[in-house]
Amino acid sequence: MGGGGQQTEPVSGKGTGFFTWEEVQKHSNRNDQWLVVKRKVYNVTNWAKRHPGGFRVISHYAGEDATEVFAAFHPDQDFVQKFLKPLHIGELAATEPSQDREKNDSIIKDFDSLRVQTEKEGLFKAKPLFFLLHLGHIILLEALAWLSVCYWGTSWTMTFLCATLLATAQAQAGWLQHDFGHLSVFRKSKWNHLVHKFVIGHLKGASANWWNHRHFQHHAKPNIFRKDPDINVMDVFVLGNTQPVEATYSPLFSYYMGPPLLIPVFYNFNIFYTMITRRDWVDLSWAMTYYFRYYFCFVPLYGFWGSFALQLFARFLESHWFVWVTQMNHLPMEMEHEKRQDWMTTQLLSTCNVEQSFFNDWFSGHLNFQIEHHLFPRMPRHNYHLVAPQVRALCEKHGIPYEMKSLWRGMVDVVRSLKKSGDLWLDAYLHK
Repeated sequence: MGGGGQQTEPVSGKGTGFFTWEEVQKHSNRNDQWLVVKRKVYNVTNWAKRHPGGFRVISHYAGEDATEVFAAFHPDQDFVQKFLKPLHIGELAATEPSQDREKNDSIIKDFDSLRVQTEKEGLFKAKPLFFLLHLGHIILLEALAWLSVCYWGTSWTMTFLCATLLATAQAQAGWLQHDFGHLSVFRKSKWNHLVHKFVIGHLKGASANWWNHRHFQHHAKPNIFRKDPDINVMDVFVLGNTQPVEATYSPLFSYYMGPPLLIPVFYNFNIFYTMITRRDWVDLSWAMTYYFRYYFCFVPLYGFWGSFALQLFARFLESHWFVWVTQMNHLPMEMEHEKRQDWMTTQLLSTCNVEQSFFNDWFSGHLNFQIEHHLFPRMPRHNYHLVAPQVRALCEKHGIPYEMKSLWRGMVDVVRSLKKSGDLWLDAYLHK
């Protein structure tokens, strides 16, 4: 134990210890977790399972400085401090730097200044009319889908049009639930959580808690193996340049790995399995209202199995939409094991942007500004274009790549990345 010879395990909540980074880093396993926020050391071992965002996102930062991710995820830090206070066990010793390992102090300070500046400029304030209109156009799309087959019949042509409208509504509802899930609409978190359950549950038939627990891990550690659930799919296929070689020695990988087009199908099963096993009856109830509404509307027109087939086809279309949009910003970027870099560097190396246009903004739910979204996950999406020039300037100052591409190139890069990963795996497998 460093920093003055204090007791290694001070009483939780007393804040009597002074620690070196070496000591903090020892407490990074599932049964022993410390983390640092603004030089204060917290023992979160027993509290992690009660964390509203899930225990894994905290586990990913065990033994590290979590100051930047803490600021990025929590809109009311004074409120969160009430939960942290009983967990406070001490501070970093005066001789210790504020950042752990090889994190760039200059980048951290400059990015923190940018975050404070954007808050002063009001870029974290949402425009309620924007989100109300977005919700309205989702409801209109669903209404048109039903009316099209209700008034013009259930021919193949009209059924295809209905499925396309339903898929579009589902995709746009996905972007809207994403907004509320990131607490970027209302000032009070509880209102964001409540509307999030309505949008993801009633409009999409999914679970808010399931989404929160997975998605915040992705934001905390994007494109990092074993920590980002979006790329933790080695049972199905391999990604990046490192995973294909490492997977060579597993008997599961005795065939060429194809594109991740069926993943959303498995996600739907995983959502309900998670809700039932965790006894998340609130989210399950919200999800069931979606299915009740859907089958109530379409069974009189198609019968049960016809309605089921229509829904499956609409989900199939929406799943492709979702996968291609979300993966064009991440899949071609760096995927590696944990390097414990500063927040800005971590996000920029794993994300890229797609050019702005009215269609691209609508089609991707403004996730064409993936860089700005990852740096400021609580910022309302209609403000991404306002902060983008400042982010680019900061990247130029510190020599961090800021990648921008066209929508077409983004789609093509997904295929190129998957092909490269497959070729690497095949080469390693044949020459092992």
